[in-house]
Amino acid sequence: MGDRLHHLTAAATTIALDCGKIVAQSAVYKTSAWGNEEQPDFLNQVLCINTTVTPFKLLRSLLSIEKKMGRTRDKQNDPRTIDLDILFYNDLVITGPSLQVPHPRLHLRRFVLVPLCEIAPGLIHPVFQKSVQQLLNECPDELDVKKFSL
Repeated sequence: MGDRLHHLTAAATTIALDCGKIVAQSAVYKTSAWGNEEQPDFLNQVLCINTTVTPFKLLRSLLSIEKKMGRTRDKQNDPRTIDLDILFYNDLVITGPSLQVPHPRLHLRRFVLVPLCEIAPGLIHPVFQKSVQQLLNECPDELDVKKFSL
């Protein structure tokens, strides 16, 4: 919702300040809304950060950034200002009630895999033992993912 590109830029700036150094970032991609399709197109971007915080502290920081940016969590897949997720944390596998790493649905979403593949195509998913490029090639999602013109 709102100025989507500004939200992505502001989130990246805050992540760099609060969470760790951004060492790679994809282009910005535009996709049709996923889940609840009765909303504006999404803008998506993947960042790779070098961090010293634990995955749980990183999650708390990301949720805090979302909240400061006006994110509310009323209904799943509702329009929102920003949605920040941890896709991978090195090769850790975490399956807790508040945090799942790798993200449990990343292999099903082209809007995640396309930008992720741009910056880390050879990254191996620690559960599936497949590269990000392989996951993208096998992804059943047919949503169109296009680079966003700035």
